[in-house]
Amino acid sequence: MLKGTLEGTLDRRDFLAIGTGCAAATLLPIPGATAAGVPKHPQPGAPSPGDFKLPAGGKMPTRKLGKTGVEVSMVGLGGYHLGLHDEATTARLVHTAVDHGLTFMDNCWDYNDGNSQRWMGSALQGGYRQRVFLMTKIDGRTRAAAAAQIDQSLKALRTDVIDLLQVHEVIRTSDPGRVFAPGGTMEALLAARQAGKIRFIGFTGHKSPDIHLAMLEAADAHGFAFDTVQMPLNVMDAHYDSFGRRVLPVLVDKKIGVLGMKPLGSGLILRSAPLADGSVTPVECLQYAMSLPTSVVITGCDTPGVLMQAIDTAYRFKPLTAAAEKALLARTAPAATKGAWEKYKTSQMFDGTAQNPHWLETASLAG
Repeated sequence: MLKGTLEGTLDRRDFLAIGTGCAAATLLPIPGATAAGVPKHPQPGAPSPGDFKLPAGGKMPTRKLGKTGVEVSMVGLGGYHLGLHDEATTARLVHTAVDHGLTFMDNCWDYNDGNSQRWMGSALQGGYRQRVFLMTKIDGRTRAAAAAQIDQSLKALRTDVIDLLQVHEVIRTSDPGRVFAPGGTMEALLAARQAGKIRFIGFTGHKSPDIHLAMLEAADAHGFAFDTVQMPLNVMDAHYDSFGRRVLPVLVDKKIGVLGMKPLGSGLILRSAPLADGSVTPVECLQYAMSLPTSVVITGCDTPGVLMQAIDTAYRFKPLTAAAEKALLARTAPAATKGAWEKYKTSQMFDGTAQNPHWLETASLAG
């Protein structure tokens, strides 16, 4: 549970921190909460570790990561959320996750001014690095900026090789062209892969299926095949400008690893009517994302209770039946109109590179 009082206008990082702090929590109704804003007080109802008793003999399911030949845990640990507290808390969360079979680590060059990478890198010492599949992302849209960000990420994560490097925030119609242009991001990624600094290449974005499809078309035009693609997959996405309905089938057909993110909409959909009144539960939201043909579902876990709920859900996972999925989506449909609870699609609240455009051009977080 988040502590303290949230006052004033919320920027992207504050917005994310609130949402992810209870990313798998059961919320109580919040008077006056609307899709247009967020409550300015801590959210009640976050679970504690003691709320869960893992099933005897429980085991984290694994899945194939596209055509890479690698298997990863069904649940991935969101990297942004690990930088919200301190290094010691990050270490406890990472160690608990790995010790319970969670192998997929998510991160990004820009998260929390670089603290997410640095603290994860520290947490993975002492043998933990060898037990995980490490993914991070970069923002650079030039070869020079991307190459420098890759090197900085290697240093921060305290590793000689990053398992998966993804182009972050592919959210502009210009991004596919810039990534594949001469002197663009892809040149740095291919050079890094050739040098053994990274193993696999993907991209991520949260804005529009059209942009994702354009990125895949640009790859085809340049004779390149992405190993992974990351995108929002949740019970609201299914109803509005849907990545699940439009992009997911293409990825399955191309055998590209599917990284589902925002299974609870970065915490936004926890405030929606079906979750606030209990007609839909956070566990059902996680189960929905897990029931799609995802390689991994990346979820934000910044407290031990939230992490244990995600692990417990994975241990007990059984795919939703067609009837159960239909009923679940019917309960969420009224709240999904026009992306009301998907502000990452319909606003710039979550667009870090829009608020910090120098991240696209340089390897300086400060500008």
